[in-house]
Amino acid sequence: MGMQLDRAGDIWFDGEFVPWGSATVHVSTHALHYGSSVFEGLRAYARPDGPAVLGLEEHVRRLFDSCKVVGMEIPFEPAAVSAAVCETVARGGHEACYVRPLVFRGAGTLGVDPTGNPVHVCVAAFPVGRYFGEEAVEHGIDVGVSSWRRMAPDTHPAMVKSAANYLNSQLILLEAKRHGYTEGLALDVDGFVCEASGMNVFVGLQGRLVTPPLADSILGGVTRSYVLQLARDLGIECVEQRVSREMLHFADEVFLTGTAAEITPVRSVDARPVGAGSRGPLTE
Repeated sequence: MGMQLDRAGDIWFDGEFVPWGSATVHVSTHALHYGSSVFEGLRAYARPDGPAVLGLEEHVRRLFDSCKVVGMEIPFEPAAVSAAVCETVARGGHEACYVRPLVFRGAGTLGVDPTGNPVHVCVAAFPVGRYFGEEAVEHGIDVGVSSWRRMAPDTHPAMVKSAANYLNSQLILLEAKRHGYTEGLALDVDGFVCEASGMNVFVGLQGRLVTPPLADSILGGVTRSYVLQLARDLGIECVEQRVSREMLHFADEVFLTGTAAEITPVRSVDARPVGAGSRGPLTE
């Protein structure tokens, strides 16, 4: 599970391309100490006329929106960041790849107050396959409901793709792995299902899809929005509503969505089979 980094490519760093090994920061970098960074994840898919970045506009918009919420002004226009993503993909020479734009506060003063620390922007791209492996796409993964809850709406901004939020994700995933699961599912502060460690959740119930709403401590996934649109285009009823824990066991099928995970079926929750225990027709 995860993505192996390609350390041979160039990285776009503050407007210039530098070799992978030169894209470094100082140990006093504010983001290392206080999590003051925001990022995105995009995929470029192979096409006959070259790789195409999926959802470039949506991802760049979310990057700027996230930085706005945390008070971190990006020193580039959205068009420049979009162009950097495309150029990084082109320079990498990969037929398909994963792209990681990152905005972070650099070295300046050390303290919780980030004011005055420089803001840096970088973009890296590297080849990637199936996040959970090819077998997971065919047969599904095993997940468990975590004891760690997602943040309340007045603690961390869940719709912001901030590195600071991902400590919660790490705790969820590490607990799941200790219990023998591939992934973990988190509940919100009221006990409703919200998302996995870094993926949105869809539940198939009697031919319709149900997914938690944006206000339920989830990241507004770009892939999630595509699945909602595709389902509606296909005439599949799709509802955004709170998902109780028992609905995972009532479900005919469950799948996770995300840029890295794409669409990944879930075959069991808490060691109980979901539906027939294999990829369902809506997921397929």
